Order: sequence, then C-alpha cells, then structure tokens
Amino acid sequence: MPAPDFSFKIRSSSPGEQTARIILHMDKLLKQTSPCIVLVEGDTNTVLAAALAANKRDVSVGHVEAGLRSYDLRMPEEHNRRLTDHLSDFLFAPTARSETNLRKRTYGQIYVTGNTVIDAVDQHLPIAERKSDIIERIRFEKFILATAHRAENVDNLNVLNSLMGVLEESPLPVVYSMHPRTRKRLRQHRLLSRIESCKNVQVLPPLGYLDFLVLMRKCELILTDSGGIQEEATAPSIRKPVLVLRLSTERPEAVESGFAKVVGTDKNKALAEINEALKHREELPHKSPYGEGNAGKES
Repeated sequence: MPAPDFSFKIRSSSPGEQTARIILHMDKLLKQTSPCIVLVEGDTNTVLAAALAANKRDVSVGHVEAGLRSYDLRMPEEHNRRLTDHLSDFLFAPTARSETNLRKRTYGQIYVTGNTVIDAVDQHLPIAERKSDIIERIRFEKFILATAHRAENVDNLNVLNSLMGVLEESPLPVVYSMHPRTRKRLRQHRLLSRIESCKNVQVLPPLGYLDFLVLMRKCELILTDSGGIQEEATAPSIRKPVLVLRLSTERPEAVESGFAKVVGTDKNKALAEINEALKHREELPHKSPYGEGNAGKES
C-alpha cells in the first residue's frame, strides 16, 4: 500500500482516552483538509472516533462493513459498530442480512456490496505464496491455526486458562500467532512459559498479512475469536473450516454456509468440536457468502 498522506500514533491508554485523542487528531485533520466524505471501515475505536469527528464537522460519513451485529454487548466492537452506523450517511453492507439489520432502524443510504476482505484475499494470496517463507518455519506437517485476542476472552483468567488448555490438548498440533494483549495477560498470570514450552504448540509473534494468508491456506482447521478471519476463511482460495472461540458471532453467514461454528470457550466442548471437525470433514462451499471479490468496486 502507498504511504499515508497523514498519520499519527496514539500511545497505549484506556479505550476512552484513546478514542478521545483520535477525535482530537481527526478534528484538526478535517479542518485542514475539508473532505466531502469520510470513509471508515470496520468497528474499531478509530472507526467510531473518525465518524464522530466527521459528524461534528458536518462531513458525510460512509461506513464500509455496516450492519454487522453480534448482539453481545460485552464486546466493545458491538457498541462501536452500532454507533458508527447511526452516524453514517452511506452504509456499505456486506450481506443482505446486514442490510436487514440496518433497516430495523432509521439510517442513511444502504448499499449491499459484499465485503472487501474477500477482495483483499483474492488480490494478495498469490503474492503471499510467492513472497512468504513462513511455512518453512513451521515445525508441523499438519496443523491447526489459532488466534485469540478479544478482551472478553483474554482478560478473563478462567477463560484464558481454558483457551490455553484447548491449545495444549488439541489432537492436532497448533500454530498460535500470539497477540500482544494475550502475551501481556499470560505474562501477568505467569502462564506464558507454560504455553511457550508446550510441544504441541508453536507460538509465533503477530504475523504480517501475507504470512497469515499462507498459514490459513495450509492449515487443516482454524480456531479463532476474530471476526475478520471468519470471513477470510470463506474466500474460494482459502475455504477452511473455522471454530469460533466465542459465545456469539457477528458473521452468522459464515455459520449458515457451513464454514464456521460457534463453540464457546469451555475447554472440553471446544476439544470435542475439534475432534469432530477433524474426523468428519465436510465439503465446504466454493462460493463465499461475503461476495465475489468486487466489494471495492461496488462501494
């Protein structure tokens, strides 16, 4: 990607302070640049802050990935996406279900476009397979790919213990790309050395996009609490089953199409689901529920 025309760094702080600082930076930038529209994508604090700043400057907002709902109010992202939808003049919904969610309330103009995640996978997987050497660093021939980073999972010691137990006792070795938040919590609770020394788990630092695409392509199964990975796994060039380590998902289309299954965070249940997924491998659809890779053009 080209270098940004403008950028700023926000130091680690509370979510409220972080959001406030982004609003301040964006307000100055909007005053300086006078855009006709601000496009935001996703459900992070940055997305909400940028939308709020634009609203206060009377600048139109376009929300890419609008209308997603998990209905799990423990998730900061659920609040961010709902508030951003309310602030937006143009809503680019990835699916018909997302459009239905938006029409339950009074919103701006709604367009069903598919999700740009599929565009990105289509564009970058061939590049990743040429450039990445990550697979040479993996010590297992067959493996499960895992991630876990959400606050409701890793900030809860009982849940964190359960998730680490899933990785340690998995019937197939696990390649685990560890998020900084998770590493911090594991170190805080003196669990980091335990998971790093487990022979069944290969812990990796946070990976770049190209390396992660290759691992998704090569793995047998994905364990994750990430929303985006649930979508990426449905790309025709990936087509991998996903077990969602959460109590809910804002990507129900991935579940309904057979790619994903929400299994919760209980260790025994998750391990049973892993065994079932590996034992009975079902044929996955060749078409993604999130579009045909042209969401960028449709938007």
